[in-house]
Amino acid sequence: MIRTTFVAAALLLVCALDARAEDPVLAFMRHVDAQAKADMAKFQLTVSAQFGVPEVQVQAVLGRVHDPADAFMVLQLGQMSGQPVERVVPVYQSHKSKGWGALAKELGIKPGSPEFQALKRGDLHYGSEGGNGHGHGHGHGHGHGHGPGHDEGGNGDD
Repeated sequence: MIRTTFVAAALLLVCALDARAEDPVLAFMRHVDAQAKADMAKFQLTVSAQFGVPEVQVQAVLGRVHDPADAFMVLQLGQMSGQPVERVVPVYQSHKSKGWGALAKELGIKPGSPEFQALKRGDLHYGSEGGNGHGHGHGHGHGHGHGPGHDEGGNGDD
């Protein structure tokens, strides 16, 4: 009986600790959503500049996704994969329940690639925050925030 109680207590502790270990991508996305909700016009300008797309395109993506952070991630995955947003949005809409890793794979980002690893680590940045925002934004992953045509030799075909 004592052994069973000990095992049950240990399992509860492991589950509690696991619940506290937050997915870095979700933490980043919550931060981006908070920024967007605080000032949507600034969010649109920032995302437009970061990904080198017109504000009207950011607005169009915002109209087709659930949250502002989803719009950011759609544009991020487009940049990482070299796919146009017109291709990424339908993939998002049909695969969003499978998670960002599955979307990345569907868009041709290979699991072993630096882009995929950066995505899984949450090594993303919003605007010019640099190291701010939940420890993210190191900016040393390939293809983050460099605008169109950034992936010189890093097209994920390794």
